[in-house]
Amino acid sequence: MSRTPSKSAASGPEPEPGGAGEPTPASGPADPVDPIPADSADSAVPGGARVGGRRVRPGLVLATCCTALFVSSMNAVLINVALPMIRAGLGASATQLQWVVDAYTLMIASLLLATGSMADRFGRKRVFMTGLVLFAAASALCALAPTTAWLIAGRGLQAVGGAMLTPVALSIISATYTDAAARARAIGVWGAVSGVSLGLGPIAGGLLTDAFGWEASFWLNVPVCVAAIVATALFVPESRAPRPRRLDPAGQLLMMVFLAGVVGALIEGPEIGWSSPPVLALAGAAAAGLAVFVVVERRSAEPMVDIRFFGSAPFSASMLIAVAVFTVQGAFLFLMSLLLQGPLGYSASATGALLVPMAVVLALSSPFSGRMVGRRGTRPSLVIGGAGVSLAGLMLALLPADARMWYLLAAFMVLGVGLGFVNPPITTTAVAGLPLSQAGAASGMASASRQVGVALGVAVAGSVAGVDDARLVAASRPVFWLAVALGLVVVVLGVVSTTEWARGTRRRLDALFSA
Repeated sequence: MSRTPSKSAASGPEPEPGGAGEPTPASGPADPVDPIPADSADSAVPGGARVGGRRVRPGLVLATCCTALFVSSMNAVLINVALPMIRAGLGASATQLQWVVDAYTLMIASLLLATGSMADRFGRKRVFMTGLVLFAAASALCALAPTTAWLIAGRGLQAVGGAMLTPVALSIISATYTDAAARARAIGVWGAVSGVSLGLGPIAGGLLTDAFGWEASFWLNVPVCVAAIVATALFVPESRAPRPRRLDPAGQLLMMVFLAGVVGALIEGPEIGWSSPPVLALAGAAAAGLAVFVVVERRSAEPMVDIRFFGSAPFSASMLIAVAVFTVQGAFLFLMSLLLQGPLGYSASATGALLVPMAVVLALSSPFSGRMVGRRGTRPSLVIGGAGVSLAGLMLALLPADARMWYLLAAFMVLGVGLGFVNPPITTTAVAGLPLSQAGAASGMASASRQVGVALGVAVAGSVAGVDDARLVAASRPVFWLAVALGLVVVVLGVVSTTEWARGTRRRLDALFSA
């Protein structure tokens, strides 16, 4: 049975934190973008374009979209720094702390592939504004949470809004900047804002938590989102794709069942027992969800995830690399906040300050890696990045209970180098591993894989979070040894994905899609 190849799982490539220098794999989304009608060939000129008699100013559209990116990206860092305060204020258990983080990342990972299609069909401005309203309302609910269960539910709702922000905002930018050079500059600004949010997040989270409590990290989102809502209403024009993809509700639901089952089993297993009925039920639901998902997606004319993509070794390697390296990042941010504010004796503000150098090194090394990828391909960056992740994991696995600040900073900065070098080639490898017409799908799936990795990392790190402070350093060592192993996996995949055999699997996929 023949079927139409999937056009795009998202409306366009999604730059990740620290990815300011990541080469954009395509000048725009894989789906045809409905550009804003312009008075000239380039709508991104100072005078702007006219839509319905109203002048569109691309700079204001870009600023509005970057504001949404800033608040959603910073949100992930703020919450990690505030975790010890949340535990003390709400009496949260280690398992509940994991769900506070993973309720957000799981929902984002599940919805990221669908929100771009929704925006293409129903209108990008409409979906974007809906996301901002949901994100602001859910942030307020989180700040007012009287119990941990309330906070977890609020985080899930916040993620529904967050999933409508980043990919949809990038589609709006692509539709506004119709000139390829102007669009590339705009996406460069977008990536820089992502890096800045990652750098400011730890210190802002620490200062807010120490001064006003953990609730302040959520209240901060509300006025920023309100300002973005007003700016969107005033400055952002509506746009849609001429031929939007069909929605895939069955695939969407099955993917959520699979991810929730895997992460839920990992989170609940250490506390209630790996052989307990709830954990076995979660594992069974995950296995069944994945099996049915493969069957449903194979039969769908426009699947959310085209299973044939995984016949390309470079593409499959990029997905595994994304999961591996972001598992390390998720585990690190979750566990180090507890270590620094627990047995190592730092305040929330000091914890944020200690994490800033890592973010700065990540932001600086990422564009350098992007240029290296452009000149020499993905292998050198992946090998250097994987080695950096392994070395940082080794330093943290050998962390003494009375570690000096210089040792912590050195380990954090090495990890920043590793993450910075790996991040750009993830999307590049994913896009290069598929036919050019699938660039949007590749980058969207790479972004979703990053979120899956973060969720898995938090689940793994949380398995030792319930240990008392006196034993937490020793109990954390297996998690950091896992980081060493995952870094080596990245090195191996970086080599294998660039072999002639891997390129052959890519060519066979090209022939399949052109048949």
